[in-house]
Amino acid sequence: MTQEPVPWAGGEKLDQRVSHEDRERVAEVLRVAAGDGRLSLEELEERLESCFGARTYGDLAPLVADLPGQAPVTPAEAVRTKDVVRVRRVGASLRYEGPWVAPRRLEAEVRGGNVVLDFSTATVRGAVTHVDVELRGGNLRLIVPDGYSVDADEIDIRGGSVRHRHAQDRPQGIPITHQIVITGKLTGGNVVIQPPRPPRRPGLLRRMLGGGK
Repeated sequence: MTQEPVPWAGGEKLDQRVSHEDRERVAEVLRVAAGDGRLSLEELEERLESCFGARTYGDLAPLVADLPGQAPVTPAEAVRTKDVVRVRRVGASLRYEGPWVAPRRLEAEVRGGNVVLDFSTATVRGAVTHVDVELRGGNLRLIVPDGYSVDADEIDIRGGSVRHRHAQDRPQGIPITHQIVITGKLTGGNVVIQPPRPPRRPGLLRRMLGGGK
């Protein structure tokens, strides 16, 4: 008999922080959906990884929006794009991962930490995302899917370099759909550009689901 997923109710504002209970509730909804055949194992793995890394209700809501019985998120809420986001961190890292909404311009000042921008499942608007950094003592890592290009020609790097990891493995001839322009200053670190990591092995997925050997 098909088990109906228990509805998950998010917070009133998508930028509010989620709790461990929220993450576990969404994870259970995803597991039930996979057991009913609504999600493939690959989709389940991707959504669980995003679920356990979620920080806000805006991160969790898209993971269940297309499942029966779940509160849908309207397009205006799901892709609320800001023109400029300014972030400052001292002694801590800055990470944007999972299904996040990228602003048109991100200005980040980080000292003593790293900056990780994972565009694998990010929502972007327009043809270009501008990233302006003031980074000391850390690396700037960009994870970009096929069809994305990164322009780091105008960033001032002191004591580091721009590294394209696994560039030789990227498919050739794919049209560019989005460009990321990096500007600012980086001292004592590197700019690392890489493709998304490959899917996890099935054995690891079973451990994520709490299964046995």
